[in-house]
Amino acid sequence: MKVLYIDASNSGISGDILLSALLDLVPNPEKILGELKELIDFISGVSKLEIELKKIKRSGIQLNQLKIQINESKKHRTPKSLREAINNFMNNKSFTEQAKFYANSVLNSLIQAEAEVHGELEEKLHLHELSSVDTLVDIAGVSRALELLGVFKEDFVISCSKLPLGGGSINTAHGILPVPAPATLKIIENSNLKIVHGPIESELVTPTGAALLSNLKPIDLPNAIKLDYVSYSTGKKEFKDFLNILRLFYGKTEISRGTHQLSNYLEQITVLETSVDDISGEILGDFVKKVRKNNILDIQIIPTTTKKNRPGYVIKVVCHPEHKFDIIEQIITDLGTLGVRINTIDRVCVERKIESKKIEIEGRVYEVNYKISYIESETGIKIVNVKAEYEDLRKISKQSGLPIKEIQIIAQSKIKSLIETIKI
Repeated sequence: MKVLYIDASNSGISGDILLSALLDLVPNPEKILGELKELIDFISGVSKLEIELKKIKRSGIQLNQLKIQINESKKHRTPKSLREAINNFMNNKSFTEQAKFYANSVLNSLIQAEAEVHGELEEKLHLHELSSVDTLVDIAGVSRALELLGVFKEDFVISCSKLPLGGGSINTAHGILPVPAPATLKIIENSNLKIVHGPIESELVTPTGAALLSNLKPIDLPNAIKLDYVSYSTGKKEFKDFLNILRLFYGKTEISRGTHQLSNYLEQITVLETSVDDISGEILGDFVKKVRKNNILDIQIIPTTTKKNRPGYVIKVVCHPEHKFDIIEQIITDLGTLGVRINTIDRVCVERKIESKKIEIEGRVYEVNYKISYIESETGIKIVNVKAEYEDLRKISKQSGLPIKEIQIIAQSKIKSLIETIKI
């Protein structure tokens, strides 16, 4: 099986640094750059778009580097305009369905992350830095390069190193923000990427880079790689104590990747468990409230019988493996337990997003958010469940005076039309 190992340990990841490295692995990279320059014809507000692949030396190593020059009059764009631009471009250039699927997944990750971070509905969202044409250059360019490399075929697997996130702060259209940017963290939070803080005070992982990498669904490689080629690239930044060199290892491995559509949703989680029999309900309630703010995925309090037949509780906390020790410390500190059991296991967790729909009750219009869970595959999107958010139903019940059950029935009647019109 062919394999691509992305070593971002000395670079982090961004769209341009990934694209420039991939261009060293495909035949005729200039043809891809020529196509990308034509994006100017598919998006308004861009008067100049020049893209050049340069060879430079850093630390004595010859590297690829993209030089992009843009004259752009628009300061922000809507998600709809970005989707139309990239899809019109890909259709015009005859991208494969798999490449188009990947590109749309990357763009959706960026849009959904921004919507969640800013607490806005997608249709009301105005993207700033992420709406620049260079974001579309990165997404379309990486998608085309991966397509030519054969990554979207079943006999190909992607793996990657841990991502160094950097640190410090950056200036954005929304003001000064901490590094990593909130949208970057949201994308990583919804992925199986592994991260480390630092090692320098600069942005090393951009939202576009995180979205491109997370949608490749990289896995850990248990077997060795028979190396065929190594590609090197770098970004625009130079650092005194950090290489900023991305390496792509292309070769073969004996690993066999699952072909089931749910294999893309496989990730590792950690289940922390302890038993207590000397804690009051008030303390447990306070612990649950506090621990929910500490990077957990779920918590359960289960009644049980402990030693000497005393009534007690089994406390189970589910989290990502990298957060386990912080949460264990909180469990020990807040509950006084002497030990916490650790179990790291695999899980499958499908995609979900929030969509809103207006419903009319007794002549008054209300807005209800629906949680839509779904599975993405190369053949399309399979809806798993659609459920109206309880807090919205409760709010409407309070305002209308009607029982929640009655409002739920009215809200459920909108689900069919929601599924028919939804574009995920």
